[in-house]
Amino acid sequence: MTNGSDKRVAASAALGIFICVGLALAGFFVANGVARLRSMDRVVSVRGLAEREMPANIAIWPIQFTDSNDDLVALYAAIQQKAEVIAKFLEQHGLEKSEITVSPPSVRDRSTESSEVQKGPRYTGTAEVTVYSDKIDAVRSAIQETLDLGKLGIVISGGWESEPTYLFTKLNDVKPEMIEEATKNAREAAEKFAKDSGSRLGKIRSANQGLFEIDDRDPSNPHIKRVRVVTTVVYYLAD
Repeated sequence: MTNGSDKRVAASAALGIFICVGLALAGFFVANGVARLRSMDRVVSVRGLAEREMPANIAIWPIQFTDSNDDLVALYAAIQQKAEVIAKFLEQHGLEKSEITVSPPSVRDRSTESSEVQKGPRYTGTAEVTVYSDKIDAVRSAIQETLDLGKLGIVISGGWESEPTYLFTKLNDVKPEMIEEATKNAREAAEKFAKDSGSRLGKIRSANQGLFEIDDRDPSNPHIKRVRVVTTVVYYLAD
């Protein structure tokens, strides 16, 4: 009976030792894990900007003009004649026929709008000649000389309807190097922060590339575009 009791006591003691050792090891790993998690929680979020000034490569210029007449047939003939004059004017400035489109006119019959006696011609027609070209300089040259069309009796609308639009469509040509530059600028900012805070820059936790923005450089130069992108990068910090 004594031998059996001694064996059970020894087994219980050994089990207790194993449990204590296991709990100690578990506590060590848990504490080490918590410390590691805490160090991984130290991060810095930075932004990197890349910006370029690029010339527009597409110009869209809608030239809207009007004419009036009491005779509908004569009105259509006059509109056609003026559209041909505008097209010739554009070709003289280096634009191709394939870059010039003439839209059908919109005619307003003033006699159907009111029962009152109308003053002036019965019909008013509005037509549009549109330029779509990659010859930016040729378009800008023609715009600066539209006074010549006025001398030929062509009344061009002075509102936004006849304002040119300039586009930059070659974003893919500059996108890779701009992303690289923005990311580099973000890292430089993070390295400076880490140095100033007495830390060491770790790996990237996350990165987010913002949308590319294309705007006019300024109201006076819509043919020059400002392209920009902002990249946000989050880095781990280490001691």
